[in-house]
Amino acid sequence: MFTGIVEGTGKARYSAGKLYVELPFEVRGGDSVSVNGACLTVVSFDGKTAVFDIGEETLARTNLGEAKVVNLERAMPANGRFDGHIVTGHVDGTIRFIAKRRSGNTTWMAFEMPKERWGIAEKGSIALNGVSLTVARVEAGRFWIQVIPYTLKNTNLGLLRPGERVNYEIDVLARYVKRLLEARG
Repeated sequence: MFTGIVEGTGKARYSAGKLYVELPFEVRGGDSVSVNGACLTVVSFDGKTAVFDIGEETLARTNLGEAKVVNLERAMPANGRFDGHIVTGHVDGTIRFIAKRRSGNTTWMAFEMPKERWGIAEKGSIALNGVSLTVARVEAGRFWIQVIPYTLKNTNLGLLRPGERVNYEIDVLARYVKRLLEARG
């Protein structure tokens, strides 16, 4: 489990089923790391670069095959502090970044609406490239988030250009509420 509080970014390169990522922290083989929101297992680590195997499903559902800079977070320890929201690392898919605009010390960022539009609610949580964020506004075909300067500087969100794909994960609590309501008929 992760919290969506990014610990750093790293350069990434995908090749022949493997993802190579420069990490800003130490890991061991078998550790779980959120890479742009996808829970991946460390295969090897040489002190600088970690290697992850990427399965076909992960490659199809994420932007990891094309990402050059990725957000990184180690799995939350059972006795760790819970800062963001529950992020499982099970990416639902990708959506496109649409636009951004500045307003004071806030940057408003618009993203296309995912197919799970039921999971997007104002003041609700969403993980984008592994970052725990709050939905600020919902419109017909898109939603907006507000990003503070710290988040722009310390994640890859500040590097996004219109049209780029972003990994998203619908809030797990919204997912379970939906399932319970469906079961009730």
